[in-house]
Amino acid sequence: MTEVQGSARLLLVDDDEAACRLLGEVLERERYRVVRALSVPEATARLDDAGPFDAVLTDLRMPGASGLDLLRAVRERDPSAIVLVLTAFGDATTAAEAIRAGAHDFISKPYDIDEVRLTLSRALRRRALPGRAADARAVAERDDQAELIGHSPAIISVMKTVARAAPTQASMLILGETGTGKELVARTVHGFSERAAGKFVAVNCSALAEGLLESELFGHVRGAFTGAAAARPGLFREADRGTLFLDEIGDISPGLQSRLLRVLQEHEIVPVGSETPVRVDVRVIAATHRDLAARVKEGKFREDLYYRLNVVAVSLAPLRERRQDIPLLIDHFLRRLARQHDRGPVAVDSEAQTILLAYDWPGNVRELQNVLERAVVLAEQDVVGPEHLPAELRAAAAVAAAAEPARTPLPGSVAAFPLSSAAHVPPSDASADLVPLADVERRHVLRVLESTGGNRERAARILRISRRTLTRMLQRWELSRPRH
Repeated sequence: MTEVQGSARLLLVDDDEAACRLLGEVLERERYRVVRALSVPEATARLDDAGPFDAVLTDLRMPGASGLDLLRAVRERDPSAIVLVLTAFGDATTAAEAIRAGAHDFISKPYDIDEVRLTLSRALRRRALPGRAADARAVAERDDQAELIGHSPAIISVMKTVARAAPTQASMLILGETGTGKELVARTVHGFSERAAGKFVAVNCSALAEGLLESELFGHVRGAFTGAAAARPGLFREADRGTLFLDEIGDISPGLQSRLLRVLQEHEIVPVGSETPVRVDVRVIAATHRDLAARVKEGKFREDLYYRLNVVAVSLAPLRERRQDIPLLIDHFLRRLARQHDRGPVAVDSEAQTILLAYDWPGNVRELQNVLERAVVLAEQDVVGPEHLPAELRAAAAVAAAAEPARTPLPGSVAAFPLSSAAHVPPSDASADLVPLADVERRHVLRVLESTGGNRERAARILRISRRTLTRMLQRWELSRPRH
């Protein structure tokens, strides 16, 4: 037992009486002095009657006032109090809101008791240190326009890392496939940081030739090279007292790697064509889709620069590995796109949503946003259906459906389903597989129709789409109707 634990007073708030009692007993065995409350009004009364407390552990979703309401009340009464938010309804947006309001941490239920104990113990020890970090309210007051959307464990982990690292001056390295939202994470870090009032400057290092990128980053003096008719300050100086985001850092040349290392070590730049260093105060956040550790081993990236950038690392999972976030992302993008295109509310029907959830999204969140924007533009009745989605998504869903045993054609008579000559399904052979994805979808649908004797109701059940959608597909392909 530490001295901090022996003297620390905790307020535990949860409308689940059994959970509140259980966690309270665990913490009391650790020699904490625990006061329990089953609602926010009761907790507020405890704050007034028995406060202040060294730490507050509160559930988020409770009848009436929420844990966020309590969090704000606690911070108003005692800015130095430690607040842990415990909830089974965790999502990244709520995590961001809780952190901005001054929460020390955000722990999703079912939580690990050992994790809660360790997090609480560390927080209280850090609180007791003299000269500790400035109050978290400074971070809470920052205006953050970036939004990380999701409630998967992967995105919650990213949000927690961002919230802890943002108030510091540490360099960060963001890893992830193209389109996963690396710049969004960087903007979120900037928005949570003490540099939020300064500029956020972004540059794609792979989009510029080496000479041009050097001039863009460090600036140049007049006459430094042909065409340099005037001096240019460069992006480091533009981002002074702010944040510089270097996207695709893995693609820069060895020479630029050396110059960047000097900036990180000495906090100064030397413009192209000059010998006079210029002091800069810039936080660098780098990102790449490449495996930088592997490039270091291959000798293609400086090891010392890698460790300078990799003080805090964030790894973004591809969208296919966090499919539970897709419905939230769809809702978020539809609302934004409806406003952007001056539309009323736009919804996605169940068949289209099934296709969106089944697709692997090689382009990740960026591809999802583009697909939804196309759909919003094409949807005439403010409802996105399968016909508004790209052919490759529908075809991929059809291939997945064909591969599932549950979608094997139902037994039944095989009556003739009259097809036009253009709609004839050719025999399967090696060359027949080399066709556009839209043809794969078409062939599969027609095979199912043939197997059901042209019965659209049964075919739709096998395909797991509505009869209306099947009819629209056949009309789009200009197929003749089945004979009755």
